[in-house]
Amino acid sequence: MVGVGARPGVGADEVLDLVGAALREAGPAAGSVLALATLDVRAAEPGIAGAAARLGVPVRAFGSAELAAVEVPHPAAPALAATGTPSVAEAAALRGAGPGAVLLVPKRKSRRVTCAIARSVPLRPNEVSPSVRLLPDTHGYIGGERQTSPTRAIPIPTPHTTAAMDTHTSADAHDLRHHGDAEVRDEKLTDLAVNVRTNTPPEWLRQRIADSLTGLAAYPDGRAARAAVAERHDLPARRVLLTAGAAEAFVLLARALPVRRPVVVHPQFTEPEAALRDAGHEVERVLLREEDGFRLDPAAVPEDADLVVIGNPTNPTSVLHPAAAIAALARPGRWLVVDEAFMDAVPGERESLASRTDVPGLVVLRSLTKTWGLAGLRIGYVLAEPETVAALERVQPLWPVSTPALVAAEACMAPLALMEAEEAAHRIGVERAHLLAGLAEFDEVRAVAAAEAPFVLVRIERADAVRERLRSLGFAARRGDTFPGLDRNWLRLAVRDRVTTNRFLQALDQALLLLG
Repeated sequence: MVGVGARPGVGADEVLDLVGAALREAGPAAGSVLALATLDVRAAEPGIAGAAARLGVPVRAFGSAELAAVEVPHPAAPALAATGTPSVAEAAALRGAGPGAVLLVPKRKSRRVTCAIARSVPLRPNEVSPSVRLLPDTHGYIGGERQTSPTRAIPIPTPHTTAAMDTHTSADAHDLRHHGDAEVRDEKLTDLAVNVRTNTPPEWLRQRIADSLTGLAAYPDGRAARAAVAERHDLPARRVLLTAGAAEAFVLLARALPVRRPVVVHPQFTEPEAALRDAGHEVERVLLREEDGFRLDPAAVPEDADLVVIGNPTNPTSVLHPAAAIAALARPGRWLVVDEAFMDAVPGERESLASRTDVPGLVVLRSLTKTWGLAGLRIGYVLAEPETVAALERVQPLWPVSTPALVAAEACMAPLALMEAEEAAHRIGVERAHLLAGLAEFDEVRAVAAAEAPFVLVRIERADAVRERLRSLGFAARRGDTFPGLDRNWLRLAVRDRVTTNRFLQALDQALLLLG
């Protein structure tokens, strides 16, 4: 159900523009538009009536007293004074959606229109109230205004002072399967959306991969690559599992581990949660906050969680959590999954847990995609206790990693390759500092300053519009609103060489000027 509010004299185009943006934000969870819901005295306004006619749906009108009785998360005093309800859009969307209503998209505003989207979903177990429920509070800013406190919060199992929890699985406004490659797939743009190091693979690695093609008639044999990974991390081979990229490891974990209460720490790479959901698990979220620097507070994780997933350094925030803070999450009977896909881009790999064997339930995931430019080859690995490795291996298909990928894995574990990766990590640090310094010149841009990965996260008012303008200027940036805990005002930017960064900063300046 789409709820709308509009000032007198607004045209249908302005209403449709905001409704369309809200529907895109909601994604598939919104379903079909069944009606436009609004205040009865606004139902005949040409903008609302015309928008409904062009959508081919009716207008559902509610009286001010009826809407005033609906609890809304973002009440506004001017709306209450003018209409008798603190948010026409949110109240109309929730009232029109019926019992068990959930806000998919809270109030969005243009100059003269407001819009919200709700749908009805079944009550969760142990939830007895038939009144309105809210989706997890993932939108930190509403229509350019600081978010106000909800008048009623979702009941959550373990409230924390430094994180919000989310137990929704049936409806979610975040597209968990959207990744940076979608930003550059069909257009010739300068790529700041994908976090793969440029000018890779290096020539020596290309040659090693090419040489392996003469052996494609034989089935893959992963023993040498497995031994090389084990030696690189000073671990026995039985603690290593090679996978078709780190993404496969998330699927294996979701299918193999008998977990009851999995928790994913967000914002972070969305595949772990997507894989868990696909395997039938109900996933809870710990949402780290911008005001805390997106830093982990171990106390925010529910004590009885038996699977905890966190990235380090975290995608998309670029925050490097202290190893001690992550290790503090370990408990008997809990798997602690640490995604270290970008750790080899951190000089000295400080804060890595990859070689630790004293942390119970530890599972570390690594990828060779980012530093070595092997996204198309699919190679990663898991480091874990032998019993966990064996459980994952039992649900893994036969010969999951190709011969060229195995050869690449072995080659990237060699001492000279590790030296090259370390040098690349130092160069990335220098180029990242240049990017952050350039971004600091813009009053409109706020970057997460504690960046340690080959990308930075920035907040820009109307970043979604800025992103589209950047595309028209030849640059692809990663949208942030698909990450739980972020909204449409966030972008992730890959670190590139100084020349590319300077060109991008000039384009950003133009984009901001054009958008006013």
